[in-house]
Amino acid sequence: MTFLLACMCGGLGAVARFVLNTSIQRWWNRLFPLSTFIINVVATFCAGLAAATFAHQVVPESTYLLFVTGFLGGFSTFSTAINEMVSLARNRHLAMAAFYVLVTIVVPVICVALGWIVGSLAH
Repeated sequence: MTFLLACMCGGLGAVARFVLNTSIQRWWNRLFPLSTFIINVVATFCAGLAAATFAHQVVPESTYLLFVTGFLGGFSTFSTAINEMVSLARNRHLAMAAFYVLVTIVVPVICVALGWIVGSLAH
């Protein structure tokens, strides 16, 4: 049963990513891959929030695992970010590729920490 629930949560995360990605791409027509960046920022903040609420025993382990492994696993998309970095570099947008590498690593780490802080306040 847990396996099926994780699959369902992953599917919901993938649908949420598709909707958000499509919505952002309709109005964002610039070189920087904003939709993937926003998706990963939201996902890492939520992962930090979930980790804190689980660590402080606000939510049970099953809920935490379904949300993080299932929903956020389907929602976040690090592999797409890496592909976008490679595409930027291949198209000789080296400065943008370097910037995207930097913000894709640094900003999500900050978001996890902020999510942890917010989640710890719920305790």
